Amino acid sequence: MASAPNPPRAPKPKATQPSHYHESFLEKKGPCDQDYRKFWAGLQGLTIYFYNSNRDIQPLEKLDLRTFVKLTDEAPRGSMWDPGIHFSLVLWNQDVKFKAESLESREMWKGFILTVVELCVPSNLTLLPGHLYMMAEILAKEEARRAQEVPPCFLKVNRVDAQLLLERYPECGNLLLRPRGTGADGVSVTTRQVFKGKPIVRHYKVKREGSKYVIDVEDPFSCASLDAVVNYFVSHSKRALVPFLLDDDYEKVLAPKPPADGPEPLPPVSNQDKPPLPSLPPPPSQEENYVTPIGDAPTADYENQDVISSSRPIVLKPKKLAKAPAKLPKPPIVPRPEHKGNSSVVTRKPPGSAFQDLSLKTRLGDVTAELEEKLQRRRALEQ
Repeated sequence: MASAPNPPRAPKPKATQPSHYHESFLEKKGPCDQDYRKFWAGLQGLTIYFYNSNRDIQPLEKLDLRTFVKLTDEAPRGSMWDPGIHFSLVLWNQDVKFKAESLESREMWKGFILTVVELCVPSNLTLLPGHLYMMAEILAKEEARRAQEVPPCFLKVNRVDAQLLLERYPECGNLLLRPRGTGADGVSVTTRQVFKGKPIVRHYKVKREGSKYVIDVEDPFSCASLDAVVNYFVSHSKRALVPFLLDDDYEKVLAPKPPADGPEPLPPVSNQDKPPLPSLPPPPSQEENYVTPIGDAPTADYENQDVISSSRPIVLKPKKLAKAPAKLPKPPIVPRPEHKGNSSVVTRKPPGSAFQDLSLKTRLGDVTAELEEKLQRRRALEQ
């Protein structure tokens, strides 16, 4: 049985080349380039795309005009004569030099860049009426595009976070938009500028009235979009204020993305080979286990003072106790002296303490008095 023929493959849709406001060949020299490099350049919105040729779709490089500062005509270094094809684009963080094909091409590039950046058709360039008409059409397209998008400098942060972002990342800009607050309709503008070495932070209210945004200043100014609000502050500050744009590296730091598969689960732990743990004793009573706290270690009044570490136990040396006084010996028993005719009584003084001497003297005194009394009676009888 014959198999059914495969249906014919549909031709792949050809990738269409991007549409640009203006495009032509340009030679570009960046801060890190030693010489000019030729590109096919195209302007779309606030970005200049650089291609290898006019048939390429994927750009090799791109240049963001949101940090635009000014445009200048600059002759090549070492040359006193400008052929009229060089111009320089000064941005917030870099200075890029260009070389156009002709004087007319240079003026057109400058005109289109100023139109999308300042949202007005420049009048100080050498342009033909047809060129001015083309720029007026591009101006209407750019205003419609910006009215439908939120500016990149609009961040959903509060007032404190806005100030911290402008303080920590000054190289990313000094102006950002944020919500006004809970229940408030409109936005707020936070700016940070340095005057005489002192940072100054200001906050401005922007009210929403229908489809318009009204900037709350002394003379209220109405804007058709949030991008027009940003352009108002940038233009009125003579480009001293730059919209805040976070680089890719900063965005990764501020909002890290979680892993796609989630955190890896921990491996299961087997308790088969382990003996069962003994049951825990009942918790002791707080009253029984209350410990009188010990005084803290002495605080160091000076950095180089020797202080006993609180982590090492303090061992106190036992004090030497005073020797107890020896017990007093009992007084010896002295036999009573015999009564003899001899009037002289010889007694020995027993050795002892002062207390013993006093008691012996008292007793001897009593015996002597009694003997004298008896002798006197005997002498009286003999007479």
